[in-house]
Amino acid sequence: MTVTAVGAGRELSGHTRISTQALTSVARAAAAEAFDVAPSSVRVSWADDAGSLALSVASPISVPSLGAVRQRLERVARTGGTVADRATAAKLGILAQVEHLTGSQLSRVDIRISGIQPTDEGRVQ
Repeated sequence: MTVTAVGAGRELSGHTRISTQALTSVARAAAAEAFDVAPSSVRVSWADDAGSLALSVASPISVPSLGAVRQRLERVARTGGTVADRATAAKLGILAQVEHLTGSQLSRVDIRISGIQPTDEGRVQ
C-alpha cells in the first residue's frame, strides 16, 4: 500500500505495511463482535484470491438457549435471526469493518460456524 500524505505544504511518499498478525487481530475482533463470542474462540486465516486477500473465519456463535426460545419464540428474531441468517449477515459486516479499520481490500469472507454457545439472555439488536 502506498500512502501519500500532505503535511506542512509538502508531499510525503512511502509505504505502510500492516502485518498479518495485526490483520488477524482485527478480523478476530470483528468476527467475535458479530457472533457475540470471545475473540480467543475465533480462528481466522488468510489466502491469496487471484492477488486479493480472502478471509476465512471459523467461530462459534452465541444463540439463545432452547429453553429461552421455547418461552419466547421472538427471541430468535431479536438476536438477529437463525444461525444461517446471522452468518450470512456477518460476512458483510466483518468485511466492511476489517476493510475500514485496516485499509485493506478483501475479495471475500468465508464463514464456518464451529459451535454454538447457548445463552439465557440472547443478544438484543
